[in-house]
Amino acid sequence: MARQLSQNTINKFKKKLLAEREQLIAILEQHHQERENIRLSEASAERSPDPTSADGGSMAFELEKELTLDENTRHLLNQVEHALLLIKKKKYGNCENCGEPIPVARLEALPYATLRKECAELLES
Repeated sequence: MARQLSQNTINKFKKKLLAEREQLIAILEQHHQERENIRLSEASAERSPDPTSADGGSMAFELEKELTLDENTRHLLNQVEHALLLIKKKKYGNCENCGEPIPVARLEALPYATLRKECAELLES
C-alpha cells in the first residue's frame, strides 16, 4: 500500500505540473497563432481549394488533425489544472475513487493522475 505524500514530494509534483501547464498553454497558443497567420496570409485564398478535390480533402484532413491535437492538448491541460486544484485543496495524491494514496511511481509517470491504476482500469472497463 502506498503512503501519504510528504509536502516536499507534493511541491516537486506541483513544480512539474506548473511546467507542464505552461508548456501546454504555449502549444495551444502556437497552434492558434499558426492558424491565424494562415488565415491572414495572402496565400490563404490558395489554401481554400474545392473541398471535393484532392487538395481540398488533404487540407480538410490536416485541419481535422490539428483540431484533434488541440482538443487532446486541452484535455491534458484540464487534467493538469485539476491536479493543481487538488494540491490547493490538499487532496493531491489520493485516489478520487477509493481515497487510497496513489503510488509515487504512478505520479512520477503521470503527475496529473487522480486515480490509482486499479481504479482507473475498473472505471475504463
